[in-house]
Amino acid sequence: ALYQAHFSYVFGTLRRLGVAEKDREDLAHDVFLVVHRRLPDFDPARPVRPWLFGIAYRVALDHGRRAFVKREQQDDGFDAPDPAADALERLEAQERRRLVELGLASLDVEKRAVFVLHEIDELPAPEIARVLEIPLNTVYSRLRAAREGFEKGVRRAVARRRERA
Repeated sequence: ALYQAHFSYVFGTLRRLGVAEKDREDLAHDVFLVVHRRLPDFDPARPVRPWLFGIAYRVALDHGRRAFVKREQQDDGFDAPDPAADALERLEAQERRRLVELGLASLDVEKRAVFVLHEIDELPAPEIARVLEIPLNTVYSRLRAAREGFEKGVRRAVARRRERA
């Protein structure tokens, strides 16, 4: 039931953490293997998504540390466009998503995880510290650095686009 209900969230989380498209499905399955093993430890009084994020983060981190994994260019990874939106709205939404992806791609996985949990999943810093098993001050430090890095990444992407135009 967890797999069916949360596979798309885990898959999207792996994308936001910078996992290459070709590896996402396998790693998503790896996440749910860990979930299966650790299910007895899960506290049902807590929300499930932060728990899943923590597992996905560690799986992505372990995957990125393997010697055979090479740095790859981030794919677009866009969701399917809304057929009800007109062409201009779809183009603008696609551009915004592209800038977010480029901003995220400019961050290392530790900063990216904190940024995604706080800015996208809207978790408070103490919960992020618990999920990622890091000190609270480290969360604040990484979040500050991630915001700066994200902003620089977006500015670089916008500048490159203007140079090409």
